[in-house]
Amino acid sequence: MHLYIYRFNTWCLLIFLWSIIYQNSFNRKYAFAYVQSNKFLGAKATINLWQPQVQGSGEFSLAQIWVLAGADSALNSVEAGWTVYPSHFGDSNTRLFNYWTRDRYQSTGCYNLECPGFVQTSNSIALGATISPVSTYHGAQHEITLHIFKDPKKNVWWLQHGNDDVIGYWPASLFKDLADSASLIEWGGEIINNAQGGQHTTTQMGSGHFAEERARGASYFKKLQVVDQSSTLVPPGDIKAVATKPNCYNIVPGKSDNAGDYFYFGGPGRNPKCP
Repeated sequence: MHLYIYRFNTWCLLIFLWSIIYQNSFNRKYAFAYVQSNKFLGAKATINLWQPQVQGSGEFSLAQIWVLAGADSALNSVEAGWTVYPSHFGDSNTRLFNYWTRDRYQSTGCYNLECPGFVQTSNSIALGATISPVSTYHGAQHEITLHIFKDPKKNVWWLQHGNDDVIGYWPASLFKDLADSASLIEWGGEIINNAQGGQHTTTQMGSGHFAEERARGASYFKKLQVVDQSSTLVPPGDIKAVATKPNCYNIVPGKSDNAGDYFYFGGPGRNPKCP
């Protein structure tokens, strides 16, 4: 399945995605997969690691999981992944991060431990730390597995690295809609395009190569799973794929016995078809 344009079942979902996911910020470009349901208790995926080039001040490139609920200005989100964000973290290293908001990024939430919210319990994994080594083009691939899941008994959203390294949690009491469950799960990439000089940024997404380059060439998410109402990890079902600027960054989803539900994504940014 190759989806380079968005296909939506209803106009409501179209409005939902545009108003919430894109945050009404047209300088943000995305390539992501998503599933929607009445009740999710989390999500998991394995992501290969890259160090994309970021062009301008205030721009970033990331690959992450979003766990979302609510709508419009009341959007609730918990997020985790890797990012290259020089103007925020002070260098061009690939870093582990998380983020949260309860009002669509307007006045609440932050990265890592930069404000009250996320509570770290691990003394071995440092949020905001450089991740090394990263993957090399047509060479060795290095990965990270992240798992966000709700603990109904403790009423928290846990963030876990790998299969057993719990990093910490967001209290469910931080949120309104996410206090109960999520209704939308996303996995994918995001960049900021400040369009300096009227041209699209050269900030790369993922490996900086398009999804068609696939294994060892493109960035990927694999083994996509969601946490169902019984707190069980299950396949996500019918995932949809979206690329908001497919000549700059695209996405190719698929499924296999080894990788489960997966997708390749990314791109170079500015190029002859993305001026």
